[in-house]
Amino acid sequence: MSEQENIMVGLDIGTTKICAIVASIEHERINILGVGKAPSDGLNRGVVVNIDKTVNAIKDAIAQAELASGIQVNSVNVGIAGDHIRSMRSKGVITINNKDNEITAHDVERLLEDCQRIMLPTDQQILHVIPQEFVVDGQDGISDPVGMSGMRMEAEVHIITGLVSAAKNMYRCVERAGYQVADLILEPLASSYSVLDEEEKEAGVVLVDIGGGTTDVAIFQDNTIRHTAVVAIAGQKVTDDIRLGLSVLDDQAEMLKRKHGESYA
Repeated sequence: MSEQENIMVGLDIGTTKICAIVASIEHERINILGVGKAPSDGLNRGVVVNIDKTVNAIKDAIAQAELASGIQVNSVNVGIAGDHIRSMRSKGVITINNKDNEITAHDVERLLEDCQRIMLPTDQQILHVIPQEFVVDGQDGISDPVGMSGMRMEAEVHIITGLVSAAKNMYRCVERAGYQVADLILEPLASSYSVLDEEEKEAGVVLVDIGGGTTDVAIFQDNTIRHTAVVAIAGQKVTDDIRLGLSVLDDQAEMLKRKHGESYA
């Protein structure tokens, strides 16, 4: 087996299960090559609480995906969630000093760095900085300013943060399992790329992903993300309530939830 340049590996480390997927990217299309799934006992509400159990489940899930795909996995893109996730809006501004005042990709990078000059608690770190809108010399509503001319550029961004310790424990589990972390991605953001289209994001849509330990929420409008949140109440809580209320076993409660449960908004 050999890992190819166009191969991407995703790892969803959830509260009730850990899933791995190996896919190839060809002509901007994703082809699924193999998947793996293992029970998860080392997390609580999206946060690692037992390193060894999580490491073993990661190994199991990725091994299944490797076997199915025939690809040797070296690095993975890891999803992160948990009620420690926070989001906020921030603004930044820079002046353009290039020849002919043409805005470059480097200028955009400088502006996004300026947007990150915010006060954060020492236990939080920035996970994502997502541009919502650019303003060039007072002209707003710009989604991509590269190549435009201007002297002053502003931006409004959506910043997502998470606990430093939670992120470190994710890295530690993956590395102890024998793999490298290529990227750490907020789970509702990753989910939005797979289930929402551009028309829905433009019109306005709320994505709600009810997992085992957390419920992930992402709100889009005008083709950009407006709000993200992770709530530590999810499917396992419903199962627990059924188990206690009906005095049944956990497996029976889970079956009742899946067979007869409905959600209303």
